[in-house]
Amino acid sequence: MNSLPDIADVYRLETPEQALALLNPMRADILRLLADPMSASEVARHMGETPQKINYHLKSLEKVGLVQRSGSRQVKNLIEVLYRAVARTYVIPDSFGWPEDLTNRMKDQGALRQLLNQAERIRQDALRLMEASDASEEVPSAVVELDVRLPDETARAAFLRDYEEAVRAVAAKYRLTGDAEGGFRAVLAVYPQVESGGKSDV
Repeated sequence: MNSLPDIADVYRLETPEQALALLNPMRADILRLLADPMSASEVARHMGETPQKINYHLKSLEKVGLVQRSGSRQVKNLIEVLYRAVARTYVIPDSFGWPEDLTNRMKDQGALRQLLNQAERIRQDALRLMEASDASEEVPSAVVELDVRLPDETARAAFLRDYEEAVRAVAAKYRLTGDAEGGFRAVLAVYPQVESGGKSDV
């Protein structure tokens, strides 16, 4: 199998074609699955689609540079190509010159997909920790959850400034560098409350 560098946590989109690819829900789901190398057949099984359909989308994502070939393997008499996404999350720059409402909508969708990606990664990491630990072994972990009131854009902007300042201070003090031991993963997320039935407060 070819050796690729570790998948990036964040990738800044370089072309409008990459951003348009992310607008396609199926391609966005494929990228989420490809945090680890998979073949078209594996992705198809996860998504309940045909390998031919998934292969078409993989070729399109590879063409715009959002997935890479990470190797191949032999399955019976077939050689399967393995693909991997270039990153876990994606940032849409303002420099594409698109209408502001379209850019903002794409950024909102990108942020929600990032929430989904992080939630799935937390779920997978938690399962691995549970499987790897002995029943009597304590796995240090913590969850902090609270509701905040942000009724308008002014309040949300002020909260974001305070939020970023607090995160920078904590990151500067505790950020893991190099191969230091004792690494933990911290994820912070903010999103609108969702009422029963799927309606949000925004």
